[in-house]
Amino acid sequence: MASNAIDAVGKHAAGLDTSHRRVILASSLGTVFEWYDFYLYGSLAVIIGKQFFSGLNEASQLVFALLAFAAGFAVRPFGALVFGRVGDLVGRKYTFLITIVIMGLSTFFVGLLPSYGSIGVLAPVILIALRMLQGLALGGEYGGAATYVAEHAPDGKRGLYTSFIQITATFGLFISLLVILGIKWTLGDEKFNDWGWRVPFLLSSLLLAVSVYIRMQLAESPVFQQMKAEGKTSKAPLTESFARWGNLKLVILALLGATAGQAVVWYCGQFYAMYFLGTTLKIDATTTQLLIAGALLIGTPFFVVFGWLSDKVGRKPVVLAGCLLAALTYFPIFKAITHYGNPAIEAASLVAPVSVIADPANCHLQINLTGTQSYTSSCDVAKSYLAKRGVPYRNVATQPGEVARVDVGGHMFEAFEGTGLAKADFAAQGKAFAASLGTALDQAGYPAKADPARSNYPMLLLLLTLLVLYVTMVYGPIAAWLVEMFPTRIRYTSMSLPYHIGNGWFGGFLPSVSFGIVALTGNIYSGLWYPVAIAAMSFVIGLLFVRETKGVDISA
Repeated sequence: MASNAIDAVGKHAAGLDTSHRRVILASSLGTVFEWYDFYLYGSLAVIIGKQFFSGLNEASQLVFALLAFAAGFAVRPFGALVFGRVGDLVGRKYTFLITIVIMGLSTFFVGLLPSYGSIGVLAPVILIALRMLQGLALGGEYGGAATYVAEHAPDGKRGLYTSFIQITATFGLFISLLVILGIKWTLGDEKFNDWGWRVPFLLSSLLLAVSVYIRMQLAESPVFQQMKAEGKTSKAPLTESFARWGNLKLVILALLGATAGQAVVWYCGQFYAMYFLGTTLKIDATTTQLLIAGALLIGTPFFVVFGWLSDKVGRKPVVLAGCLLAALTYFPIFKAITHYGNPAIEAASLVAPVSVIADPANCHLQINLTGTQSYTSSCDVAKSYLAKRGVPYRNVATQPGEVARVDVGGHMFEAFEGTGLAKADFAAQGKAFAASLGTALDQAGYPAKADPARSNYPMLLLLLTLLVLYVTMVYGPIAAWLVEMFPTRIRYTSMSLPYHIGNGWFGGFLPSVSFGIVALTGNIYSGLWYPVAIAAMSFVIGLLFVRETKGVDISA
């Protein structure tokens, strides 16, 4: 069945004329940029922390590097408002020509930016400014690309045409992975960490040049041209989109009943899975990246398959089926990933179970979205270390005010109260605590890293591919669904905001939220409750309140 669908899609794709191919290619390049930069920055966060935040201690370097990363997500919805409005007032073509130039230059200049050691505090300030500029541009990029392609697509093929935008997201990730691995292999780790990390950012200039050249050759969307000729363009897109309940209700439903669920399935299936393999299961970084790349390579054609399928059966059934499958199967899939990736964790937790004995009032939900919170209580110190080590544990309440202890198979280790300690003292006590507890965990059989001889890589690849297939189900048809929900005069503005709140906030903060839940509960799978709950919410709201849009007249 899947083979027949791919054959059918291939025939349709082969039938695209030259002008339609150019429209899809030009529009999709922005998504390539988006995910190329996303993966570069995420993968190189530790190096970037050392380069631009070297005035801080090692732990704070990573926190602030991730804070700069998060800044790009935080401003996306504001970019959606700014550029969405411009796109509905001026036109689709020129707006997303501006956004891709801003995106591309921001990525390129990260590669040129002097380090903290060269220009001091100005380095991190400029870095965060570049991230925010890119986030603003991204807020306008996707809505423009999706709208432009959909308004060129023939009736009955909008799902197929817009799915090519989605497929390039994975393409951008895949290219960035190959570039990182290739440069590391060529230069070696030492040179790469010193200056070679800049090369992937600088190479983005080639992608920028191609993107701008192709987009310069395009004409304006025919639907927008007709609307402009008839004098029907909106004079106040923001007011019409968000100050009038009829359209605002659609925006809210698009967010809660579609993009929020799509976002968490997307981020969980690729980024949280990568985090889980590397951080929780301690599988080495190169193997993790290759496994994720393999799953992406296998799953990528299905973005187009499910986009095409949505032209036949509707957008709603395909996207909501992906949300439902994810909500129902994430827990068994991730437990199977542990079993095949690092079975020593399972074995150790049975032989030498770990408990954190602490005053519950002293334990906090460690979700640090801004990078400004500090978690220094004895309970937080103990739980943070165990969560980062990937050790499952149970919680045992003790008397109020007592210092937290960690029980490893009957051997007790007392944490320390870090609140009020000077940074140097906190770091010294943390290092001593980590050393003693780490030794005990090693002796109890909790692996410091996965044993490659015991990892079943074919099964891991199969499970990761299944997660990617869920991604393709929710992401393939989403652009067509969003475009068809809103009238032409305010389409760019209206669809951009729910997409970027969904993907920038609900999806972008998934790793931080999930880590906090894991650290609080001690269950290495409990972080999955966040994507499961959001996916289930979108399934219910989408099923009950969001209409099917396949076949609507988008020129209205």
